[in-house]
Amino acid sequence: MLINRHPTQMTTYVYQTIPQVPGEDPRCFEIKQSMHDQPLTTHPETGEPIRRVILGGFGILNGGKATQRPVPSGRGCCGGSGCGCH
Repeated sequence: MLINRHPTQMTTYVYQTIPQVPGEDPRCFEIKQSMHDQPLTTHPETGEPIRRVILGGFGILNGGKATQRPVPSGRGCCGGSGCGCH
């Protein structure tokens, strides 16, 4: 029996466009790709430059104790979902 030790792990990543004009707002979108894939650098449909948004975790370790991190309250590029990507 053959066991695949490295099955393809598909994860949803948040990306945002990199504004090219002063005052232009970045646009966020999600892409599902393997955990082993390199981050994209251009939008797959428009060719615009993009970057992967690093999202925070659920808590912070502080002196060995886990503390809850406050969720941002403003509207970010993800529509105010509280993901912290802005």
